[in-house]
Amino acid sequence: MNKKRWIALFVAAGLFFFSVFFQFVTSFATADFESILSLPEENGINEKVIEKGSATNKIAVLHLNGVIQDTTANTLLNTSSYNHERFLDMLDEAGEDRNVKGIILSVNTPGGGVVESDEIHDKILEVKEEYDKPVYVSMGNTAASGGYYIAAPADKIIAHNATLTGSIGVIMESINFAELADEHGIDFNTIKSGEYKDIMSSSREMTDDEREILQTMIDDMYDDFVQVIVDGRNMSEDRVRELGDGRIYTGSQAQEVDLVDELGSLSDTIAMMKEEQEIDNAQVVEYEQGLGFNQFLGGTMKSMFGSEADLIGIKDLLRESNAPRAMYLYSK
Repeated sequence: MNKKRWIALFVAAGLFFFSVFFQFVTSFATADFESILSLPEENGINEKVIEKGSATNKIAVLHLNGVIQDTTANTLLNTSSYNHERFLDMLDEAGEDRNVKGIILSVNTPGGGVVESDEIHDKILEVKEEYDKPVYVSMGNTAASGGYYIAAPADKIIAHNATLTGSIGVIMESINFAELADEHGIDFNTIKSGEYKDIMSSSREMTDDEREILQTMIDDMYDDFVQVIVDGRNMSEDRVRELGDGRIYTGSQAQEVDLVDELGSLSDTIAMMKEEQEIDNAQVVEYEQGLGFNQFLGGTMKSMFGSEADLIGIKDLLRESNAPRAMYLYSK
């Protein structure tokens, strides 16, 4: 390589590193350091005041967005996914705070894991019973399957006219590409300790016995879902099973069949809680996860690398979902 090419290479490298450095400095200079460096709560949960009022009469709004799934895929480039443990911590915080007189869950989710949905459901019951605080649910664009499961024990459910909800049921899926593998001469070598160890394997057809085993599991989980609605909505089991055939409902349709109580927005839900629970001069706060330096750095890297960061996030999700699992999930 001649001298001119070396010079051109160094200039190109210098411009690249300067561009990266400039974007980092720009993000650093425009960052909200108050939210990055200050953690008013010991557990890292910030309160953002959205309506002024008495700090001793608070309504706490907790947002649940995205698939309800406890994953370990969070990296520097994946900082915005649903954080299951953090959401449970927020429910604990709202319950323990004596100044919080009511809790509103703003739900926008297609559902998610059976275990995670049940943990949120149980935490809501715990907060209601142990701290005697009303819990309202405000449904956003989607509050289906696991999203409805966690809403069922609420004192009041409010949906938008166009909310997609319902999808009451359980689903477990896997992909069978055995025929495709045969066409391309791909063989699978499986060593297993028992007949059913590779149940739902993608490399072969499912047997009738395996299907029966899995269907029994799904039926048991569905029974739990039905009971949650029976208890939470004071409906008969027959009526819940009639409504809970997996179909989705709009908010207005759900109100007609008593799956939701009222129609309205988050603002309407706040107004209802103030009036119905007689919370005078209420200060309304949103709970937020404290933005630490890792989240700031992750956001900066994401802005610099764009689609590459998205690809890394997709790879993490694929790695997490490698094994089939039962889900309270509305999937299109």
